[in-house]
Amino acid sequence: MILAVSFHDDLHAVAVQHAVRSRGHAFHIVECDTISGRQSLSWRSHREEAADGAGAATVLTSEGVPVSPEEASLLWWRRARADQDLTGAAGSVHEWSLVNNDCRGALGGILAATFHGDWISPPAATDLAADKLYQLAVAHASGFRVPRTLISQSRDEVIAFTRQVGRTIVKPVVGARGPSLYTRRLDAPELIPAPSFEICPATYQEYIEGSRHIRLNCFGDRMYAALIETTALDWRPDLNVPISPWPVPDGIRRRVGTVLRQLGLRMGIVDLKLTPEGEPVWLEVNPQGQFLFLEPLTGEPLTEHFADFLLSAA
Repeated sequence: MILAVSFHDDLHAVAVQHAVRSRGHAFHIVECDTISGRQSLSWRSHREEAADGAGAATVLTSEGVPVSPEEASLLWWRRARADQDLTGAAGSVHEWSLVNNDCRGALGGILAATFHGDWISPPAATDLAADKLYQLAVAHASGFRVPRTLISQSRDEVIAFTRQVGRTIVKPVVGARGPSLYTRRLDAPELIPAPSFEICPATYQEYIEGSRHIRLNCFGDRMYAALIETTALDWRPDLNVPISPWPVPDGIRRRVGTVLRQLGLRMGIVDLKLTPEGEPVWLEVNPQGQFLFLEPLTGEPLTEHFADFLLSAA
């Protein structure tokens, strides 16, 4: 049995569930954001105390079926941090915070205590690898060129940085739920009030020249890449540009594999950019990034490839 932890109606989880089940294997989704309001979780410190002889724990699936995590061989830690859907619920912000924290903590604790199979990928590795500063350091140590980067709240530091590196972009350090915050060019930071910089740190990087962006989907030791050709700084808002399969050179394959192993990831969605001379520059890895949107654009059956990966790992 394979378990996936994600949010309600996550297209990736549902599509992969269908692919795995069509091959005759059990696959259940546990929704991290629908725990509140129903009998979703149960755990006992001593199995013998269960009146019905059940296992130490049960979690409710998206289809309302209670399953025991200890019976699963693989757990896809897809998206597990979403808040509960408390639409229309009465209560204060403090009470909602309690509900969200306790639902999140109980689910994570139950799985950590009772699931004994393989994680895709382990929660601790997923959280650490999501740190963009840390992964830049690991990628650089693994042989990739990375953009010169500044994390700062000082307008003076940002001004000095832009004078040093030339064209500069700005993006969030972590980001937030809600509308997407796209990468932007930073022009004339000296004209921006100092408090705008001081409100919170941001990521400032040198702009990497070129119009060839690589989206590299790493499922275990298998890698499937797409070439996205656009002069836009951030390709995500507009996919009406040339997108095609891209054969991954052995050198890049080895270096990316090294980065993922150092990060402790079993999978990862990597963004690279090719300079006009063809040098690959590491931008980031998302431990659980989006990949299904590339399937109709490139013709690559990524859902089936990912199902192959999960079944092989299980």
